[in-house]
Amino acid sequence: MPFKLYMAPLRGFTDQIYRNLFSEHFGGFDLAVAPFIASTSGKRIRPKYVRGLLPENNTGMPVVPQILSKSAEDFIVLANCLFDMGYDTINWNLGCPHPQVTKKMRGSGLLPHTERIQAFLDEAVPAMKGKLSIKARLGQKDRDDLHRLAPILNQYPLEEVIIHPRTGLQMYEGNVDLEGFETCLSILHHPVVYNGDIRSAGDFSALSGRFKNVDRWMIGRWSLVNPFLPGVIKTGLNKVDNRVERMKHFHDALYEQYAAVLSGPSHLLNRMKAQWNYFSLAFRDCGKTVKRVRKVGSPRHYLEVVSRFFETEAVWEEEKNA
Repeated sequence: MPFKLYMAPLRGFTDQIYRNLFSEHFGGFDLAVAPFIASTSGKRIRPKYVRGLLPENNTGMPVVPQILSKSAEDFIVLANCLFDMGYDTINWNLGCPHPQVTKKMRGSGLLPHTERIQAFLDEAVPAMKGKLSIKARLGQKDRDDLHRLAPILNQYPLEEVIIHPRTGLQMYEGNVDLEGFETCLSILHHPVVYNGDIRSAGDFSALSGRFKNVDRWMIGRWSLVNPFLPGVIKTGLNKVDNRVERMKHFHDALYEQYAAVLSGPSHLLNRMKAQWNYFSLAFRDCGKTVKRVRKVGSPRHYLEVVSRFFETEAVWEEEKNA
């Protein structure tokens, strides 16, 4: 059956520059959920705060903004600001597992507090100018948090529920809990999006074969590692031509656009070094490359290291294909 692929929100990675360039160089995603912006107290949202979500800065693919909040009042102000910008759906983050978020009872840290979530939705849903979706984990410590929450979520007109089948405590470690996901799928009345550990077309085939009623799938870290993956899944064609050259063009475009907007070489280098933690895994000599990239201290040195790397990989790819 027809299906949609979603780009996952990865804070520090899948911003508007990354999303636009990914769409231009690779494709395969039908839409992206943007990394969260936190709600703030007050009735006025400054334009600078939502600059990354301005429609004119997001031309590559449809985008759903995501808000991190435990205050319905603050959420409503920010959500309605985004609706006024032209968005029709806002996603509420109940999945972020990072301790600095969860200890403030936000993200997955809110999942054990069913009554608070219900009170939030009671206030927010009627006051919103558009539609609401939710991205959640199975729980914070207890994998059954979402199971207990499902009958409450069924009371509201949610657009969809995106489920990452791990707990917050797991972060991104250990196996995904497919049985826990299956339970949620059976009791939720809303469309459900699967998110978690789709590393390859084979993984997607196995998961879509098991969950035949799911037609929405989200890919996160593994599309950073292999940006061809969404296109391969969409087309069913596993052969990728000019792989190294295309990844080099994508890298160079990222570097150029980040250099134009980030303040100073240290910010630029930090952003690009973070990308290489994933980007390098697509290549044969990934370990040595990451070590070299981490050691560079100037943009000039960085570009020398990266240029040498792509030249070596291109030669190796030619020899392999020959």
